[in-house]
Amino acid sequence: MGDLGGGATAVTIRVHRFTARPERAGRRSSSPFASKASRASSSPFASRRSSSPFGDSPSAPKPRRRTRGKRWTQDYTIAVHGGETVLDCLLSIKRTLDPTLAFRYSCGHGICGSDAVAINGTPTLLCTAKVTQYAKPERSAHGAASSADERFRRTGSPSDGDADTDTNINTDNASNETAGDTSATPQAAPHTNHPSHLGVIELAPLPGFPVLRDLIADIDQMMAQIKRLAPYLKADGKLARTADGKIDMFEYLQSPEQLKRYELLSNCISCGVCEGSCPVYAGGEAFVGPAALIAQARFINDSRDQAADERLKAIATQDGITACQSVRACSRQCPRGIDVGEEMWQLTTKVNGD
Repeated sequence: MGDLGGGATAVTIRVHRFTARPERAGRRSSSPFASKASRASSSPFASRRSSSPFGDSPSAPKPRRRTRGKRWTQDYTIAVHGGETVLDCLLSIKRTLDPTLAFRYSCGHGICGSDAVAINGTPTLLCTAKVTQYAKPERSAHGAASSADERFRRTGSPSDGDADTDTNINTDNASNETAGDTSATPQAAPHTNHPSHLGVIELAPLPGFPVLRDLIADIDQMMAQIKRLAPYLKADGKLARTADGKIDMFEYLQSPEQLKRYELLSNCISCGVCEGSCPVYAGGEAFVGPAALIAQARFINDSRDQAADERLKAIATQDGITACQSVRACSRQCPRGIDVGEEMWQLTTKVNGD
């Protein structure tokens, strides 16, 4: 592992990587013997739930097919000092070890919500996850900590095998596997039971979303669902006026109690963590997802909005709040502290008129 120096320790970042296969020119996804019009009209899903805001419409983005490409697991071992976040580790890897590693981030402070991934299987934000919190000792197949001659890995290029098979780059016999392999990067992960090794952090793309590359998930469908539910105040457009004809600004003031009903919900950053945690959500096809419903609840609970009945009707569909199974997994990791599961239950109560 080398001299870490300065009291540093090491951590292994295990990344589930993905590179999409280039689309072939002129490739057809359906029968070449049917015209485009006939294929559309014969589809059993062409008119599915036409009254639902989440169903098919000319302006609605179509669900993406599962992208085909190369998948493999790659380990990176770097020095850390204890206060770093997982995002800090990825930035260090990209700058010093592997510039091809792809991930998304922006503010780096848990405000924008753009860096949501699955860390050790749990959806969360890279910038708020501390290395010391998520690093776990390597485990063998029997559940015990790995011995010094197990799980020795190197980083390298994925094989050119089948595009849809996972390629685990596991080098139990590194000398045999790297001989004559000029594509492999000579960066070997050390034995993970070294005294100065914190453990392994496993990263994967956010569940429930199509993967674009490595840790970057396609959240366009989620954002389209939020937009389709009109995430803005709806009023009748009439300005309240005083007796002398001036605009009555006091008419639009809210009490602290009225503000409290929606204030926390307005902090939602649309990161997708709740949707990645939801066992029902799958890209918005069967269930619109908690992110869009939280955006709707924010306005349903706003005393200034005058379209509560319209909003409740819009989500009272098969793929709306009706599809929620009240598992409440969506509440576990919300970076803004919203009890998403409770809000889903409150919406269900309102829709049912209880």
